[in-house]
Amino acid sequence: MADTEDEEAYRTFLAERSERIHEKIQEALEKAGRGDEKITLAAVSKTVGPEEVALAWQEGYRVFAENRPQELRRKLEALEGNPSMAGVRFDMIGNFQTNKVNMVVGKVGLIQSVSSVHLAETISKHSLARNLVSKVLLEVNVSGEQSKSGFSPDELRASMDTLQGMAGIQIEGLMTMAPAHDPDAARRTFSGLRELAEELRARTALRLPELSCGMSDDFPIALEEGSTLIRLGRVVFSPDYELM
Repeated sequence: MADTEDEEAYRTFLAERSERIHEKIQEALEKAGRGDEKITLAAVSKTVGPEEVALAWQEGYRVFAENRPQELRRKLEALEGNPSMAGVRFDMIGNFQTNKVNMVVGKVGLIQSVSSVHLAETISKHSLARNLVSKVLLEVNVSGEQSKSGFSPDELRASMDTLQGMAGIQIEGLMTMAPAHDPDAARRTFSGLRELAEELRARTALRLPELSCGMSDDFPIALEEGSTLIRLGRVVFSPDYELM
C-alpha cells in the first residue's frame, strides 16, 4: 500500500466485498439445500503482495492460495514475522514441476493440484523424508479441455489403487477447473466431479470429503453442485472486478 489512506480504502473494500461474497455463498448453499454446511474459501493471492494478504487476514480471511512455489515462498517469508498471522494457511493450487516439490511439502495446508501419479510419488518421497504426511487433492480434467491439466476421469479410476497405497500423502478429495465463461459447461463439470467422487468413495476406503471447484466467475454454480472449497482471487482482491 502506498500510504495510510490507500490502506484504509483498500481495507474498506475488502470488508464490503467479503460481506457480499458470503451473501452469495449462503444464497447458493440454501438454493442447494446445504444451508448449514461450512465452506472453505481460499483467497487466491497470486496477484497481490504480502501487504494485501495481511489486510485480508484482518478482514477475516484465513486460507490463502498460490499457484507458483517461488511466490509461495516469498509470501511465507514476508509474513512469518507478523505475529498476528500465526497459523495462516496457504494452499498450493497451481501445476508445478517435481523439482519444486521441496518448496511446497511441509509449507502448505493442502496441495490441491496433484495431477499425475509421478507428482504424487515425488510428494510422497519428500514427505516421508521429512517424517510428515502431506494432505492432497487429485486434480481431474473433467471437462476434457486440452488446455487443462490433471487426470482424466478414466486415468484416475485406473490409478486409484496406486495412489491410495502411497505413504506420506493423505488424499482429501478432488479438484477441477471449469471452462471459462460457459455456465452450462461449468455446471456439467462440477456435477461430473461430484459424481466421480461418489463413485470413488464407493470403490475405495477413502472419504474424499473435499471437492475443490469454483472460482470468481462460477463459484455459486460450484456450490450448488457440491463444492466444499472455492478458490477466489479477483473477486476477493480486485476492486475492478464486478460481483453480480
